[in-house]
Order: sequence, then C-alpha cells, then structure tokens
Amino acid sequence: MVRRLSLLFAGALMGATAMSVVYGSPSSTANAAGSDTYRQLAIFGDIFERVRAQYVTPPDDQKLVENAINGMLTSLDPHSSYMNAEAAQDMRVQTKGEFGGLGIEVTMENELVKVITPIDDTPAARAGVIAGDLISHIDGEEVRGLTLSDAVDRMRGGVNTPIELTVLREGATEPIKIKIIRDIIKVKAVKYRVEGDIGYLKITSFTEKTFDDLRSAISTIRKEIPEDKLKGYVLDLRLNPGGLLDQAVSVSDAFLDRGEIVSTRGRDPKDVTRFDARAGDLTDGKPVIVLVNGGSASASEIVAGALQDHRRAAVLGTRSFGKGSVQTIIPLSENGALRLTTALYYTPAGKSIQGKGITPDIRVDQPLPDELLGRDVSRGESELRGHIKGAEEDEEGSGSAAYVPPDPKDDLQLAYAKELLEGTKTDPAFPPNPDQAVLQQ
Repeated sequence: MVRRLSLLFAGALMGATAMSVVYGSPSSTANAAGSDTYRQLAIFGDIFERVRAQYVTPPDDQKLVENAINGMLTSLDPHSSYMNAEAAQDMRVQTKGEFGGLGIEVTMENELVKVITPIDDTPAARAGVIAGDLISHIDGEEVRGLTLSDAVDRMRGGVNTPIELTVLREGATEPIKIKIIRDIIKVKAVKYRVEGDIGYLKITSFTEKTFDDLRSAISTIRKEIPEDKLKGYVLDLRLNPGGLLDQAVSVSDAFLDRGEIVSTRGRDPKDVTRFDARAGDLTDGKPVIVLVNGGSASASEIVAGALQDHRRAAVLGTRSFGKGSVQTIIPLSENGALRLTTALYYTPAGKSIQGKGITPDIRVDQPLPDELLGRDVSRGESELRGHIKGAEEDEEGSGSAAYVPPDPKDDLQLAYAKELLEGTKTDPAFPPNPDQAVLQQ
C-alpha cells in the first residue's frame, strides 16, 4: 500500500532551522511526459554514464544523482529541493521540536562551538555547562574542521547514551572535560516574560508544540498580571524563519474570534484552500503589538498578515522577509523526500506576500552595533536568485535588517511597543480599529 502522506511547508531558507509542516496530499497529478522529454532524459542517462566512466577521479554515484535532482529543483525556485534520508529525518526532528540531545543553544566562534546558553533543567545544565563555554572536542575528536551542523549532529543522539565534551572556559587554566548522558530535549517554541503590566511573547519557530506553548504562556501571564492591570501583549516574531502552516493558523486563531486567516492557491485556479478562525480569543481582546523584521518569514508572516488585516494588532518594526510560497513534502523511497513548491498563500485581504513582505503599520528601525556597521544584515525573498516573482512585488522588494539586540535594554523596537501599550507614546496606527478590517469578499 502506497503511503499517501505529504507535508506542506511554510518556512524560509534562512539556515538550518525548523520549517513549517501540515498534513495533506498533492492536489493534482503530473501530465504525461512527451517524446521530446524522454529523448532529453536519454541524453541525461548518456552523460551520467560518461561521467561515471571517464571523469578524472571516480565519482560517487549517489552524490551525482542527488546533485542532478537538486539542480533540477533549484532551477525552479530557491525553496524546492530533494532531501535524502538523513536530511528528511533531520527535518522531521526539527519540526517535531523534540529530540535526544544535551540541551544547549550554540553558535560557531573561531572554529569552536560556543555555548550561547544551556537550557534549564537539561542534561547540559545539570552537568555544569555554562554560557560562554567553548567546546573544543566532542568524544575526544576535535571540533575544528567541522561545520556547526556537523557538530550539532554529533552532540545529538539516542536517549541515555553518554557523550564527553571538552570545553575551554574563561578563567580556567586547563580544558574541562564534562561527561553528559543524553536525554529527551523539548525545545520551547515560545519564550515569555512579564514586563510590568505587559505580557511579552516571543515565538522562535512554528513546530508541533508552538500553539500549546503559546496557550500555556498566555495562561501564565494572565495569572501573574491581574486582568484590570494587564495592558496588552507584545508578540515578537523577529528572526522567526517559519514553521508549520497549521501552527501559524492556530497561533493566529489564538487572537481572533472569526474570519479568514490565510488562503493557499495552487496552479489549478480551483485549487484554493481557506483557513478560518474559530470563536474564542485567548487574550480576551487585549491590545496586541506584533514585532517583525527581515528575519520574519513565511509562517510568521501569515500570523502578522492575519492580525494586521483584521486590525486585531498593530505591526511594528521593519519589512518582513517576503516568502509567500507553500512547499509540499512528498515522501520517496528509501526514506528520502521531495520538497516542492505547490502553492502561494494570501492574507485575509487577498494580498500576496511573495517578494513583497509585510509592511509594518509603525516603522521603527533598530540601529546596528558598531561591529555590524557596514555589513549587510538584510534578508529578503526578493534577493534570492530564481525566486518566484510575487504578484505585488515591486522594485523596492522585500526584507530588511535581520537583527535583534541580545540585551533587551538595547532593543528600540521592543521599547517603542511597550511605550505604546503603556500609553506613554502615541501613534495613529495604535490601537487599530477592528471595524476598519481589510478583508476580501
């Protein structure tokens, strides 16, 4: 029996990050190839055999085929690709938001893995790993020469399996060896905190756990701040590259009582899918400000666009990434998968985000620190070679600077949003008027 399961993606190509998925099936079948097509395929077969037989060094057959497939797919658009079994499994792990590992957020610095922070109550935190540690060896093997992705893969592993990290720590005269037993790591998709009488919600990605995490965060905030004191919420979608389409719909629905959230349209004019909100606003209509920048893509743009068109929230920041396409993940033999762009999505007003992005109601630029001055930190779909031209794309294109200060005290966009909610600053776009919602009929 053929497994007719596919996944719809709403994420952006912005590094090794989780992208959104939803379950469904391809809506149309491919047309039969003509005789000319088969002649071209015969030419490909001839070239493949000549490369195998005559190239100066023996090539890897599997890599030849994978690269040929990816060459075909990337010629379509930047988001279509082939995933071998390993890549497909990694995608499933990331979108699930749960894996066997250590529980640390890391980056690369001077060819070593730097710990940004250990996640609370995880094996790494319990073993004594601290922020700022530089990992030089993993199970005795040097980290230098590895990519960040390779290093992360080596640190992940089966639950209850051991690993030894050698870390260089400021103030320590000798490298420190730390033994850790891997455990199930549940990545929090939503981080939250209370700032005075304001609830701050930051969605880092749209995994299978995002809506549940959001609902829990809102519930906790409402317990900590009395209803008559709660001034509203800041929903931070900056640097959020996307995630599961169904989770983007659920997150939007958390702030809406009714109406369309997003629609997707495929090649066939009849292939239109509409997602609508259900009754029930988890925030009871409290004011909301959504933060976006050039790092806000796809699923996060669905949320920002829905709340903006319904005039449920004011969008503040700079223009978003502008990825308005949907990818279907089609399982293949040997556990590989095909990621193919099959539709574009539209906001409740019928606007295409593709190559355009979300234009904030209130533009607030975030100054760059001295070390980033002169560097290009902007991100946008319209800059990607071979991207699908959006219906509303213009010369201005999409995207903007994708930078958020690590210290909230330096975050001008967040400060502006808080001042609006507190009433110490005013703007004609806030609070938005739901009676002026812009919706397609």
